[in-house]
Amino acid sequence: MPTKRKVPLRRCVVTGESFPKKELLRIVRTKEGEVFVDPTGKKSGRGAYVSKSEEVVEKARKSKVLERHLDVKIPDEIYDELIRLIRREQLLKNE
Repeated sequence: MPTKRKVPLRRCVVTGESFPKKELLRIVRTKEGEVFVDPTGKKSGRGAYVSKSEEVVEKARKSKVLERHLDVKIPDEIYDELIRLIRREQLLKNE
């Protein structure tokens, strides 16, 4: 009988809820202080996870929770990219 693989859970830094890793978006800060969205979830660096919800991303932008978690200033482009990824995924789901 095949064993079920354990699904890795991660916590959203905004809501505090735990979700399977695939249901969250990862933002990474490298050692050099570079910040980017990591759609693969495999890039090296300090990571923070955010729920795939526009409201949660906007809440993260307002509360600066990602800046505290990653110890770096988060440019608006990062939040805009997160929202674009969420919208694209919703469009694909609805097709």
